[in-house]
Amino acid sequence: MQRLKPFLPAILLFGLALLIRVLYNVTVASAYFPQYDSLAYQSIGFNLIDEHCFCLHPYITTVYRPPLWPFLIAGISLIFGRADIYDRLFFCALGASTCVLIYLFARDLFGKRVALVAGLIACIYPALYLYDGWLYTESLYTFLLTAICYCMLRIQRSSGQRRRLWLLCAVMIVLLSLTRPNGILVLALAICWTIFLTWRKLLHSRALANVALATLVAVLLLVPWTVRNYLVSHSFLPVATGDGTVLLGAYNDQTLTQPGNLGSWLNPLHTNAQDAKILQPFPLYTCNAVCEIKREDVSKIAAEQWIKAHLSDLPTLLAYHLRNFWTPYTREADLPMERFPALLSSQIVHEMSVSFPIPILLLAALGLVVTLRRFWRELLFAYLIILSTLGEALVYYGSSRFRAPIEPLLVILAAWALWWLTQDAPGTLRAYVKKRTRPSSEAAVEETTAVEKV
Repeated sequence: MQRLKPFLPAILLFGLALLIRVLYNVTVASAYFPQYDSLAYQSIGFNLIDEHCFCLHPYITTVYRPPLWPFLIAGISLIFGRADIYDRLFFCALGASTCVLIYLFARDLFGKRVALVAGLIACIYPALYLYDGWLYTESLYTFLLTAICYCMLRIQRSSGQRRRLWLLCAVMIVLLSLTRPNGILVLALAICWTIFLTWRKLLHSRALANVALATLVAVLLLVPWTVRNYLVSHSFLPVATGDGTVLLGAYNDQTLTQPGNLGSWLNPLHTNAQDAKILQPFPLYTCNAVCEIKREDVSKIAAEQWIKAHLSDLPTLLAYHLRNFWTPYTREADLPMERFPALLSSQIVHEMSVSFPIPILLLAALGLVVTLRRFWRELLFAYLIILSTLGEALVYYGSSRFRAPIEPLLVILAAWALWWLTQDAPGTLRAYVKKRTRPSSEAAVEETTAVEKV
């Protein structure tokens, strides 16, 4: 029992988080079945089993989706069966693990008390369990990104000399990239972070060799999938395509002017006749990998042309992206509570989703400010992740779903801000106020005593 005692808070947090996520899946998402992107991931996973082909439709190869989640669906289906509840229960365990990572990150940085606050917030915070009830990649990507941030903190604590941590981080970055193609950017951030901290003498010079080794390992691990993509598409593609469709759906007249869709994404086939005409040469169900590459290139060109023709409107559209990114909750059609709004559980979760993020975001903003001076070295990589995620939302489109990967970091910052506001330990607001007011108080007492003596 004594050996388990140090791990007891993490175990209890995992149990509480898992209970909440399972409860969400058996109430709000009890009748859920995949649609839209989730159906695409599931179809690819089943085709891996049935057709031995990474295909959205049988025997038609695709490079439109990254491979990790479909392969995981295939593995889960082989072991437990094809009911999507097993995939969602896997996400429940993954989401609970993210809560544990939040606790560990905050504990190593701020101490056990702040860590418990962060862990408890993470357990009940809707933005951290909403996506455990559908088959998109948010839960997987968020877990991996949080693990990478924690790994980078441990690397810094070792002055960058522990090679095993670098190799572990390289593997997780590869898994992140195979979950979403933009995960490759995290590798670039890690390299820049290492160079900067080594230049500032905050990491050992050996860190440069270790990050070079980690980069080499990451590249080698990505090569097999890149080669596969080249063989089926005859184009260099590290992970997956899809940028063209996203850009074409984000940059059009409707997302600029249509109420309810400002700064969001609309299916290019449904936005206007011009976009539909652009995509008309590409079949909807029989477009293979070569066809997908051409379709995405054409879509990018069309989006770039729209941007050039609307340069004066671009600041307004980017402002919409920014607003939507920080909006507490933006509607997603495939979310269980949107699919089954009549359920009492859906209504409760919806109210929590539009209200809970407000204090968390405000506290996180305060936490960002008050950690800049004292903890900027330890949190520098987290700051870079937050900025890069925000930058991606500005370039593509705004949605609270895009905020999901950095929600764990926001919870950690919010927990520290709450501690900073309410406690009187060294480094908090009350300790600072006491320190500033003590000299004048003592002077006043001395003056009063002197007057009484006279």
